[in-house]
Amino acid sequence: MWWNLENLFDTLDDPSTNDSDFTPSGKLHWTEKKLKLKQLRIAFVISAIEKHPDYRRFPDIVAVCEVENEAVLKATMAKVPKVHYKTLHHDSPDIRGIDVGLAYNPKTLAPTGMKTYCVPLEGRPTRDIVVAGFTAGGRPLHLVLNHWPSRAFDTRWTEKKRIAAATVARAIVDSLLQRNPQADIILMGDFNDEPGDRSLKETLGSSFSREQVLSEPDTYLYNCWDGHDGEGSYRYRGHWEQIDQMLVSSGMLQKSGLRLDSKPFSCFAISPMFPSNSKYPWRTYEKGKYSGGYSDHLPLLLKVRTSP
Repeated sequence: MWWNLENLFDTLDDPSTNDSDFTPSGKLHWTEKKLKLKQLRIAFVISAIEKHPDYRRFPDIVAVCEVENEAVLKATMAKVPKVHYKTLHHDSPDIRGIDVGLAYNPKTLAPTGMKTYCVPLEGRPTRDIVVAGFTAGGRPLHLVLNHWPSRAFDTRWTEKKRIAAATVARAIVDSLLQRNPQADIILMGDFNDEPGDRSLKETLGSSFSREQVLSEPDTYLYNCWDGHDGEGSYRYRGHWEQIDQMLVSSGMLQKSGLRLDSKPFSCFAISPMFPSNSKYPWRTYEKGKYSGGYSDHLPLLLKVRTSP
């Protein structure tokens, strides 16, 4: 599972980051009551996946962005019943203090390590790219977690920043593939670009063709939005965008070992995640005013088989 949680902050003022808006006395009047409601909403969505007929189980991996620290992520995941998730987190240099984080089910996954990579930018720093290693079904699995620079102010002006992030992500993938050409790699993230944009298509090597990925595994990654009908993960000015994405290496397209299930990908949405008579996801804040919803993004799900 991948989900941009839309500002999962605790209520404390961290003097090392610009998080004062998300405090009880701050601009957004962020209180313990509001935080606990948001945590319960996140847990509700994760529990709804377990009850959904297409899944019937909790996600083994919950990768997220826009989380302030490991303590608030751990407290949030503790509200999910039945699964005793463990967490991994890295403090990025983002001046607001929002990071990428990860929760996993220790009964199905064993961690093998975590490494982070800085995206070199002029001026304001962005989130580091996090690489987490696991064994799943007795086989190595590599997760590359991303939250690329936003499109704020002007998409073209900020494009070079996302190309810089894509360059780092591509180098990570190339390094993993150099060590093992059949490596099982899943890239997840809020890329703030869509599959056809330069950062994804040209720099990262995003492709909607399984055949292309299998024939040129050193160049292309399979983008799981391929063939998806319906909404995107984020709605902007009346248009659904596919800025949250999951991409996999050619190793995940093989017929044995770790591999994509049949109909593996979905953008998960249930009616409570939308306000009445609205096509927009129910946000926690709307135009600076507290709305009490879940997130401005919808989560993505990917089914992976581990059996021989």
